Amino acid sequence: MILLETNVKVKGINAKDIYDFMLNCTDEDYQKWWKDTHLQFHTIKRYPGNLGNLVYVDEFVGKYRLKGHAVVKKLVPYTEMVWQIKMKIMIPAWFIMKFEELSDGVKITHIVSAGFNGVGRIFDPVIRLYLNEDFDRELIKHANEEFPKLAEMFLKP
Repeated sequence: MILLETNVKVKGINAKDIYDFMLNCTDEDYQKWWKDTHLQFHTIKRYPGNLGNLVYVDEFVGKYRLKGHAVVKKLVPYTEMVWQIKMKIMIPAWFIMKFEELSDGVKITHIVSAGFNGVGRIFDPVIRLYLNEDFDRELIKHANEEFPKLAEMFLKP
């Protein structure tokens, strides 16, 4: 299993703000968050309670362009959100956001997890070709820049 994790402390916002934003994001909102880097994020199919929602995402993470579909697999209100990547089928790759309230803001744990359990682990080196050290560096830089931008966006009138 490959795990890429970044922790970002952001002042002036709370977990509810981010949680609600991510569940209800539109392309316009996403672009406003980070123009020319966040291109699209919208719900294609919505279910009661939001579990199972199908979303489309298109963004740059440094020199890497990430675009495709994901399905909301787990929601713990204001604490955790998990999306699983879907190509034509669900693949063993997840994007996870965890939130911890702080006295002056929120700590966001941003995780990309991919890989197989059991005998399927023999395929993890292939996944590592994509989720390599360079991608991890770009992802850390991206997360540390994007979440303060979101706080700025929320704080603007």
